[in-house]
Amino acid sequence: MPKAAAATAERQTPQAQLVQMARAHWLSSFVYVAAQMSLADRLTEAPRTAAELAQSTGCDALSLYRFMRTLAGMGLFTEDVSHRFSLAPLGEALRAGTPGSVRSAVLTLAGPLFTKPASELRYSIKTGKTAFEKVFGMPVFEWLAKHPAEKSMFSETMVGSHGAEPEAVAKAYDFSQFETVVDVGGATGNLLAAILSHHRKPRGTLFDLPHVVHDAPALIKARGLTDRIAIETGSFFEAVPGGGGCYLLSHIIHDWSEARCLAILGNCRRAMTPNSRLLIIETVLPTGNTPHPGKMSDMIMLTVPGGQERTEPEYCELLEKAGLRLTQVVPTESAVGIVEALPAWLKSTDRTYRRGACHRAGHFGPDRLAPRNDG
Repeated sequence: MPKAAAATAERQTPQAQLVQMARAHWLSSFVYVAAQMSLADRLTEAPRTAAELAQSTGCDALSLYRFMRTLAGMGLFTEDVSHRFSLAPLGEALRAGTPGSVRSAVLTLAGPLFTKPASELRYSIKTGKTAFEKVFGMPVFEWLAKHPAEKSMFSETMVGSHGAEPEAVAKAYDFSQFETVVDVGGATGNLLAAILSHHRKPRGTLFDLPHVVHDAPALIKARGLTDRIAIETGSFFEAVPGGGGCYLLSHIIHDWSEARCLAILGNCRRAMTPNSRLLIIETVLPTGNTPHPGKMSDMIMLTVPGGQERTEPEYCELLEKAGLRLTQVVPTESAVGIVEALPAWLKSTDRTYRRGACHRAGHFGPDRLAPRNDG
């Protein structure tokens, strides 16, 4: 939160802060409609009045002026003394097809794919089931597989919303120690391409479902990495390519239930060699009452895919159930951390080590331990 905004929040009464929270959904609606109407793109070449914009958008001029004035107050546009509107730096990111554009992310995250499940949040809290499935009649990834246009936009959203993450991950961890980096569930290959662009030694394997990697060849070609990245298709619930030096799971584990996570992690463990590393790229929540955007994301995970964000102790517990051992959490210059794990290579009856591993990190008491899942 900017210092000025934080200072304002501190001066507000609790009642005013709660009312402001209650009105926050309007901000999302404003940005969503601005993206729908391509207003940023319409201001690319020159400033325009609301009357001029009304002609090209088929809107009521006065109503559109009031909307543009509101968006200018939010920092997307600027209005001059002649009532002409120009793009502000914030609004530039709403342009389509430009580097760093988040237009697809806004249309996805503020659109019905997310807002309809959000309206059923109470259902998810009461039942532990996904509101998305209640609203749309099937799990989110099954629905996306049946809607190719929305699936492509969803993939663009993942690239746009994660912004500087790939470069930050590539810089934070020494990938040059590996011969092969396997990106499990890597979709378009955006993260893998960033890593291989930063580290010249490793080759890459991009692994995901056939319809998910549909847009990957174009991205890989654009990055000049066609000769270093192989694309393999399949389901990480069944198996993953074997023998890799490094296995990436970027924004995968937070999407699924614990049982599904254990299946994914178990397949990765079986594919690994004694020298392999598993890297989980996710938001790692702080414990206690510390504010963190990942805690809001956790509610999205609950209502849409049915997964969850986790703290370091929760990752330690999950990995141990999958026969893996958390070795470190590497911070990056972005919102995500790199959770590194090794195969435990211990018999499931060796509970002494398992208790010690979590206890040394101050993670859990004995009552939190669960039998390891070798599946």
